Amino acid sequence: MSLNFAITTLNVVSQARINFNAHGAYKPMDMNNKNVTMQEFHISVAPMMDWTDRHCRYFHRLISPRAVLYTEMVTTGALIHGDRDRFLRFDNAEHPLALQLGGSDPESLAQCALMAQDYGYDAVNLNCGCPSDRVQSGHFGACLMADPLRVGQCIKAMQDAVNIPVTVKCRIAIDEEEEWPFLTRFIDIVADHGCDEFIIHARKAWLNGLSPKQNRDVPPLRYDIAEKIKQTYPHLNIGLNGGIKTIEQITAHKDSFDSIMIGREIYQNPWFLYEIERDVFGNDQTLSRADIAMAMIEYIEKQQRDFATPPKSITRHMIGLFHGQAGGKKWRRYISENAHKDDVNVKELIESAIPKSQQSLAA
Repeated sequence: MSLNFAITTLNVVSQARINFNAHGAYKPMDMNNKNVTMQEFHISVAPMMDWTDRHCRYFHRLISPRAVLYTEMVTTGALIHGDRDRFLRFDNAEHPLALQLGGSDPESLAQCALMAQDYGYDAVNLNCGCPSDRVQSGHFGACLMADPLRVGQCIKAMQDAVNIPVTVKCRIAIDEEEEWPFLTRFIDIVADHGCDEFIIHARKAWLNGLSPKQNRDVPPLRYDIAEKIKQTYPHLNIGLNGGIKTIEQITAHKDSFDSIMIGREIYQNPWFLYEIERDVFGNDQTLSRADIAMAMIEYIEKQQRDFATPPKSITRHMIGLFHGQAGGKKWRRYISENAHKDDVNVKELIESAIPKSQQSLAA
């Protein structure tokens, strides 16, 4: 069951409306949700450790009603033995939302997939692409690609436990393996166990000799291999990940894949999500940057009240909001220097940081 076709209607944020009171001050935002039809082709924000937590996802959702959002990778051990609510809690505005799991034990993964379904996630994704030493020591991530039968067993166990889509994120190969035969064998076996959606990071993963950061940049991108996989397996849903930074790249690959996943470019320049909404999906009704910033005030204050969340834990995801804009450096600096203070007033922090050139664009 694929994310593209199994989820036909999803509850997503259509627009966060910012109003003014009689004195011209911002009133709390009113989140209006509506059901929208899931398009066959979609853009997603990649799971990124230490980055795509629930606060980051809420912020991204304000910018993009259509993007599919992913959690950070969460290990099965953390969910089974730790504080599962801390790891799984999310705001309903985040839909459509997928949980990425790290693990290699079919029974544990099935247990965690059921948790995800019970919490209301729209899909579960198995990480078969992370090359870090810590992940390898737990026998999951990219090293799992060497054991496609185990991956297939994991997928089947999860699918037997839940009704939501179960997908795989992988690389094109690992270490010295030749890409095409290695990847086709992996897909053949895993698909035979029931998986019909693969998100392919179009690089090799080197399990020894390269750091996780180097593994995101040093191995060459091979979009041609990912595209050939889609041509060879037209019945499967194939997503492309890796190195996508522009609308022109999305346009060039859009017709060759069922989805495109983008990571660091969106985190560092979140307004890229607005450009995708406007230029890929024809939606120019989203909020201004200043409105997005103001809309986050109520959210940050609520997280403070309900969970004692420090404002800095949320505003750290927002510092790229005015990337490339006049006053953008001032926004970044002001947030970075003041959000950590114990007595910070969130409303004053955000209003003071918004560049003057952007304030007139607010609703």
